[in-house]
Amino acid sequence: MKKVTIHTLRKMKQAGERITMLTAYDATYAKLLDGAGCDALLVGDSLGMVVQGQKSTLPVTLDQMVYHSAMVARGAQRAHLVGDMPFGTYHASADEAVKAAVRLVAEGGMEAVKLEGGAEFSEVISRIVRAGIPVMGHIGLTPQSVHKMGGYVVQGRSEEKAARLIADARALEAAGCYALVLEAIPANVAIEITRSISIPTIGIGAGAGCDGQVLVSYDLLGMNPDFAPKFVKRYANLAEVIGEAVTRYCDEVRAGEFPSLEHSFSMERSGEKQGPPSVPAPVVPLPLPTSAAAPGTGGSASRDSHEAGTGSEERPLKLYSSTEPRR
Repeated sequence: MKKVTIHTLRKMKQAGERITMLTAYDATYAKLLDGAGCDALLVGDSLGMVVQGQKSTLPVTLDQMVYHSAMVARGAQRAHLVGDMPFGTYHASADEAVKAAVRLVAEGGMEAVKLEGGAEFSEVISRIVRAGIPVMGHIGLTPQSVHKMGGYVVQGRSEEKAARLIADARALEAAGCYALVLEAIPANVAIEITRSISIPTIGIGAGAGCDGQVLVSYDLLGMNPDFAPKFVKRYANLAEVIGEAVTRYCDEVRAGEFPSLEHSFSMERSGEKQGPPSVPAPVVPLPLPTSAAAPGTGGSASRDSHEAGTGSEERPLKLYSSTEPRR
């Protein structure tokens, strides 16, 4: 298992190998996506919408991005890790941008950061790169500028706007970006950009002519049946699978079918190892604590029996075997 780096992605472009990238927001998803062979994992500020339930990505904070980034970093081993710089962290000054990028790498465990915008952010990108942090650019539909664009609309449809996108792509490469996300732009414009720069392009709603593709993992897995944009292909319908599983669980609990004997524990008898009970275990009254002994006894009977060695020894109940890790 060879680690994917920024150099790996550049070599993939040169060799004509397509790059795969998906979003991840926690260790469990990161482990699954990484294990399935995804080349890069993006801790996207899209978590504001798909995880937090926000209407846009704008409310996501740097602290939240660092928190989710650290979880993803703990779950992934092979994939290249990229963290989104949230709204407001790189707009005021290059100094503030560098500080935010440093946190995503140092605290969040990211290997690169991604920021939205064109040539106007060239200086910010150059400063972050000079600080030793790789930067992935993002042009086209930039969700953090949703109000400026008047909604989530396709960009670059006129010749003038397409030419501006191509110029932005070249400017970001010159500023030091190692890769570029192209979102919601015409396929022919994406092809022209991909041909005009030496760094990899990763498309989302930008056609098949990019060097790679990225999707929000929740969209790919069909987690939200009410969201079905044109550029998303559902490879599973987890909303239905999860719904059916939870319904079965609720039905079995209400019917008294879960937990069954297979999923229950019994008390150990002397000299016997614990195993799944074949018959319902009898209810054995536990000894009262000393403080709760019957009036007048002072708990002496319990103490005397233990001191004399006649009381039964209490053993801790094993919930996990020595070979099964706790989860």
